[in-house]
Amino acid sequence: MQAHPAVVSAPSLSARRALAAALGVALVALAAQIAIPLPGTPVPMTLQPLAVLLVGGWLGARLGAGSLVCYLALGAAGFPVFTPYGLPGVARLLGPTGGYLLAYPVAAFAVGRLAGDGARWGRVTVAVFTGLALIHLGGLAQLLILTGSATGALRLGTLPFLIGDLVKVTIAVLVLQPTVSPVRARL
Repeated sequence: MQAHPAVVSAPSLSARRALAAALGVALVALAAQIAIPLPGTPVPMTLQPLAVLLVGGWLGARLGAGSLVCYLALGAAGFPVFTPYGLPGVARLLGPTGGYLLAYPVAAFAVGRLAGDGARWGRVTVAVFTGLALIHLGGLAQLLILTGSATGALRLGTLPFLIGDLVKVTIAVLVLQPTVSPVRARL
């Protein structure tokens, strides 16, 4: 009797999704390490928003949001996934950057939902702008609570980031538009 050659099967759908979610966490955690403190604001400039937009677009609404919930859980538990500036663990979620962080799953969900299959530039652009706006709304809400001033919250949490965020939106649209459909087809 002949021995049958070993058959290598493709990973199951659940395994592929779990791996994709873990890679989403890793991408955002890596982007968090690229952080530049800015004078006059407790919020550093990071690549996290760009990573969140990409994760949401690539993984879709539910898996993208789930990946970012896992990211927040790891950070709250004390794993070094947040930026190197600020308090560790759950205290980070209560500080000046907490609103941005807590908005990440919502932003990823919105980008994933609105981007569709990524075939249309306009749809991807709306998705990315919506995701970034949600991140900023979360950040502004937290800063408003902490400062008691809408003007102060805007000064600390939005105005210093406008130019950089336009660059992040441009990069996200250019990366997502051709890649959303192929990536999602594997999930």
